[in-house]
Amino acid sequence: MGLFALQWQRRNMSASSRSRSVIEGAIKDGELRVFIVAGEVSGDSIGSRLMSAMKKLAPLPVSFSGVGGSMMSEQGMKSLFPMEDIAVMGIWELLPHIYKFRVRLKETIEAALLFRPHAVVTVDSKGFSFRLLKQLRARYSHERLNGPAHFHYVAPSFWAWKGGEARLKNLAAFVDHILCILPNEEAICRLNGLAATFVGHPVVEDCLELNLGKGPEPCELKMEGNSEDFKNKYSVPSGATVISLLPGSRLQEVARMLPIFAKTVELLKDSFPELITVIHVAPNRHVENYITGLIQKWPVPSILVPGGSSNLKYDAFSASRVALCTSGTVAVELQLARLPCVVAYRAHFLTEWFIRYKAKIPYISLPNILLDSPIIPEALLQACTPDTLTHLLM
Repeated sequence: MGLFALQWQRRNMSASSRSRSVIEGAIKDGELRVFIVAGEVSGDSIGSRLMSAMKKLAPLPVSFSGVGGSMMSEQGMKSLFPMEDIAVMGIWELLPHIYKFRVRLKETIEAALLFRPHAVVTVDSKGFSFRLLKQLRARYSHERLNGPAHFHYVAPSFWAWKGGEARLKNLAAFVDHILCILPNEEAICRLNGLAATFVGHPVVEDCLELNLGKGPEPCELKMEGNSEDFKNKYSVPSGATVISLLPGSRLQEVARMLPIFAKTVELLKDSFPELITVIHVAPNRHVENYITGLIQKWPVPSILVPGGSSNLKYDAFSASRVALCTSGTVAVELQLARLPCVVAYRAHFLTEWFIRYKAKIPYISLPNILLDSPIIPEALLQACTPDTLTHLLM
């Protein structure tokens, strides 16, 4: 315990030293250079907000380089390559993409070294992010240079896996500070030698922004869209039953889940003659192309809602009777929208085997995890079949 405490103190002193060097280096150079990397749509949203806040609050001009999507691009960063190239989730799912993944990792490391950042920020996507931070720290150490401070935004879900907390200790060698979005994570990170700060969940920020100026209860965590606006915009018949489908943001999960959703809709349409599906399409060009092709043979009329607009998304939720979603942040959004939902999840069979062996909690959706109660029905792994989903939705 004494040795660990000493190591923790040294790491904290090192992290504090790097934080001072960020400020000193930025003042000396007349600008703050931030290298920021996001690998998926939710990370792109978080990254863009962080960039916007830094530009407003930093006492110096801020310049950005790195990898991101359309929202980070709107904040003035040109991505090194399409973010979708590293949007791979799962263990065995990564194998077909391993060569491209390694090439993109090498390109990112070289670009970071050339940019000479004062700080490096990685957002979620821990598979790519931690490899990047580890190898960058090793390069700076090898060249005996005082490298940039390393921040990781969105703590890894260590609480979900057997032995997860123990693995946090290894991160302190190349992560200087974790920005946590769940309130319990900060203390656990600190207990395991990682400097951490709870910064709030981005969905709560969505909620506050959406409700700004709407009424006398700005702190109520509820998001209401405009059902009539949505129905008028898309000419939804008055007697129709609308179901929102949210198949995910990565191509691999959409390609796995949407055919299951299609068979579920096929089973539902006999009970609801005027059934309409609203398919929420993530701002990912591969996902957009895949869904556009698949709906040519969709069993009922469908409306495609492009991602990127919170107002349109919550208008669609308001117009819907129920939602079927792939596990992710959207489960929290649906709870705030007061829209009943079913969470579905399937993966490669070897990844599913790993989940059964290593997972230490019985749930996959965040509301169920936080409340330790199955308030949202979940159909996971082999239980995720069209028959089961139809039964739960009914």
